[in-house]
Amino acid sequence: MEPAKILIADDSLLMHKLLKAMLPGTSVVDALDGCEALARLAEHPDVDLIILDINMPNMSGLELVDRLRADGMLAKVAVLVMTTEGMESNAIACLRAGAAGFLRKPFQHRQMLDLIARL
Repeated sequence: MEPAKILIADDSLLMHKLLKAMLPGTSVVDALDGCEALARLAEHPDVDLIILDINMPNMSGLELVDRLRADGMLAKVAVLVMTTEGMESNAIACLRAGAAGFLRKPFQHRQMLDLIARL
């Protein structure tokens, strides 16, 4: 099952295009860093899922997860972290911060869809 609306927070425009192509029936809100993601979430509080990268300018993905979990309105939104930072310690840090899932780039389309369905 695909979410109705997702926010993609990643400084790679290519990743935005790739995810949009992989989720054609989903409405997408774009942000290029954590600060922009917070601003876009204020405009789109009905986001079902947030997909973010760890390494972004201005505010990292981990900082963004911390901010989301501290916000009563956004604390329940599922967060999926996708990153090239594939060390196990990064996955543990993301999950401890409150992310619902962690996926290493590069990933398979089916792998991403299965993880989203579980979230």
